[in-house]
Amino acid sequence: MLFTATLYAQDIPAANPGRPTVSTPATLTPIGYLQFENGALYATDSQEFANQVGLSQVTKLTIAPRLQLLTNWQPIAYSNADLDHTLLPGDITLGAQAVVLFGKPRLHGPARPTVSLSYFGRAHEGTAPNLDIGGYAQSVLLLVSTDIRGFHIDTNAIQNEQVDDGSGVRRLQLGQTFSLSRAIGNFTVAGELWHFTQPLTHGNCAGSLWAVSYALRPNLVFDAGFDRGLTSTSTQWEGFTGFTYLLPHRLWPARGSHRL
Repeated sequence: MLFTATLYAQDIPAANPGRPTVSTPATLTPIGYLQFENGALYATDSQEFANQVGLSQVTKLTIAPRLQLLTNWQPIAYSNADLDHTLLPGDITLGAQAVVLFGKPRLHGPARPTVSLSYFGRAHEGTAPNLDIGGYAQSVLLLVSTDIRGFHIDTNAIQNEQVDDGSGVRRLQLGQTFSLSRAIGNFTVAGELWHFTQPLTHGNCAGSLWAVSYALRPNLVFDAGFDRGLTSTSTQWEGFTGFTYLLPHRLWPARGSHRL
């Protein structure tokens, strides 16, 4: 029985977490497996609230070697602004990510990076107050991931379309992220710097994020960390925790597989 269970565990592919950093990896999840990324966030001293506790949920499904489908939503957020307390849902966005260039290890010099493009569109506009980055109607990302001397790098260039609710004015938001991580056994330690323009308020927000993850199993990864805002219009403190779970059952048979 133990031998059978061990073989079964070895057949389950590893999860590919996108959380807890702002950066999203350019690499995709295993083909045919649903991956769930769930988290809770506590934030204080932001432009739209004094403090907030919110939940987040991202679902990913890679349907081809170069194509992944995604959903991203905030089921609920409890916010406190002065004497006003609200319990409201956030945005729901749908998207896709496509690999433009597959990464490749090299015997000499750094590995060739994986390069991807992704697009998100807002399917439902939530009513919960936003963090310093704000919400968006649609988003386009350039994603690059690579490994250099035992360190893993994820970096994104982001273009968001933001809409002013009062006037309907649309503005382009630009964002950049750079995440550096190192695996130490089952643990992974990550540090990140990120920056976004705030075109509707003519400001800039930026932060320094630090996190640690622990892989209890290859398909189950827990994480926790914090983020410190670096400008006056940034959310000043954020603490977060969550987990990534790759469902250990393929949704459709692998190509060439058959039942005995």
